Amino acid sequence: MSEHRILNSALESDIATVEELAAQPGIRILDASQNQLESLMGLLPTPSAEVLDEPQRWIHYPWRNSLVKLLGPKGFRTLRLDRNRNKITLSEQERMTELRVGVVGLSVGHAVAHTIAIEGLCGELRLADFDVLDLSNLNRVPASVFDLDINKTTVAARRIAELDPYLTVVTHPEGLIASSMDTFMDGLDIVIDECDSLDAKLTLREAARSRGIPVLMETSDGGILDVERFDLEPTRPLLHGLLGDLDARSLADITPEQKAPLAARILDPTKLTPRMLASLPEIGVSLSTWPQLGSDVALGGASVAAVVRTFGLGTPPPSGRVRINLETHISAIVDF
Repeated sequence: MSEHRILNSALESDIATVEELAAQPGIRILDASQNQLESLMGLLPTPSAEVLDEPQRWIHYPWRNSLVKLLGPKGFRTLRLDRNRNKITLSEQERMTELRVGVVGLSVGHAVAHTIAIEGLCGELRLADFDVLDLSNLNRVPASVFDLDINKTTVAARRIAELDPYLTVVTHPEGLIASSMDTFMDGLDIVIDECDSLDAKLTLREAARSRGIPVLMETSDGGILDVERFDLEPTRPLLHGLLGDLDARSLADITPEQKAPLAARILDPTKLTPRMLASLPEIGVSLSTWPQLGSDVALGGASVAAVVRTFGLGTPPPSGRVRINLETHISAIVDF
């Protein structure tokens, strides 16, 4: 669960806690709440008295050793998301809070989760990843050296809490495992697959299909975006049927060497970008693993968030695949 604490400035017990925290040596106290309130009052149309008179909150961020005073949840959300209007209307933005979104794999998934949070596209995020942040992740994960060796779900949850402390974020630092599968999956409206393991991809989809949860997946190379509408197609083959009838149980008896061509069937080597295609023979020879670029990961976050938005707006796409390859578009630039 969340590490930060939300303390109500109108409750005596919370005020006492704030005073105790403020007395701790070295704690940083930030209060720009008056400027926030003035900005809130200046919005058009003027927010209701209920929003303007809402008690403010103190947020304790223990990893920052900081106390920050902010508008209450209604005022905070109203002001923070005001510039979304009317690409997202107020009523649509409110509907988004009903969405519960799961993200599995918090390297590329970090960009996905943060973009969903920054647009206010859900009311709950669930994050699953067993791995810790490594220095080699910082070419594509928008974290910092202060986050190294910390579980990736924690890194993402902290960043989101500093963006919007009122958004519910549930972390599963054990990853997607059988003992916590129900806790993670039950009640989700969308699950996003950004994990590396083929076993995990199939396990996730089996769990999603049995519950009627749509699955989204973005593959960085070439901007591949996959949508599987298990909510509409309860017998739809996993991964568009690209692996035939293969399931997670049968995959357990396959060696890593045998899994490589299966992954190729999902991605279609004939459509890989030229530099990725040239890199594949070098993996394990002159390259430790497959290359990924930060800009490709950022694009993936935007692409998946755009699809999540369509679910919130009630206009989701059908099952299928699309490629959003910026290199292709850039190469097509022409003068006026």
